[in-house]
Amino acid sequence: MRNKAAAAGFDPVTAADRAAERAIRKAVTARYPEHGLLGEEFGQIAGASQLNWVIDPIDGTRAFITGMPLWGTLIGLLDAGKPVLGLMNQPFTSERFWGAGGKAHSSMRGGTPRRLKTRACASLSEAIFTTTHPDMFAKDGERDAFEHIRARVRMTRFGGDCYAYCLLAAGFIDLIIEAGLKSYDIVALVPIIEGAGGRVTTWQGKPATDGGRIVAAGDPRVHKEALAVLRGVD
Repeated sequence: MRNKAAAAGFDPVTAADRAAERAIRKAVTARYPEHGLLGEEFGQIAGASQLNWVIDPIDGTRAFITGMPLWGTLIGLLDAGKPVLGLMNQPFTSERFWGAGGKAHSSMRGGTPRRLKTRACASLSEAIFTTTHPDMFAKDGERDAFEHIRARVRMTRFGGDCYAYCLLAAGFIDLIIEAGLKSYDIVALVPIIEGAGGRVTTWQGKPATDGGRIVAAGDPRVHKEALAVLRGVD
C-alpha cells in the first residue's frame, strides 16, 4: 500500500486497486477497442466513439484495508456524457447491483435478480441520512451545510462509500450527501439510483457526472428539500 496524497494527507492505494483496474482495462479494451476509458489509477484513454467507460477498481479503499465490506468495484458507461449503465460489485458479500434502461436490479451469489426500488420519504425530518465521513466537508460552507442537514433528519450514520448508494437504491437509506467526489466515484451509481426511482445531482441541482458535491435521495421530495439547504454553498 502507498499514499497517493504524500504529505498532503492520506489517500491510500493498494496493489489490489492497481491489479483490478489493469484487469478491467484489459477486458474492456479487448472487447471495445473504439471506446474511451477513464480509471482512477491509470487515467484516461481517448476513444473514437462517444461511449466511455469509467472505472473505480476499489471504491472505498479505506474500508478495504480495514477489512470492512463497505467497498465495491464500480464500472460505469457514458454515452455522449450521459450515464447509461452502472455496476457495483461487492465480491466479499457476493452482491451485485446494476442499473440500465431506467431500471435497477441486484443479485446475491449470482441468484435471481431482484428489482430495486427506493422507498417513500415525505421530508428530511423522516429521513435516514448517511455520508462516508464528515471530514469530506472541508471547503468553506460545506461543513455548515452538512450540519444543517444533520440537524433536520431523523437519523445519521457514517460510512458506506459506494455500498451506501446501493442501499439507498434498495430502500434502506433516504439521503446521501458528500463532497469532493471524482467522476469515477459516482458515474456507475447514477443509473442504479435513477433506475430505482431516486435522484442524484450536485448540490446545485446539476448532473452528477463530473463528481464534486453530490446529493442523492430516494424520494424526490427529500431531494428537493435537501437542495434548498445545500444550494447556498458556492
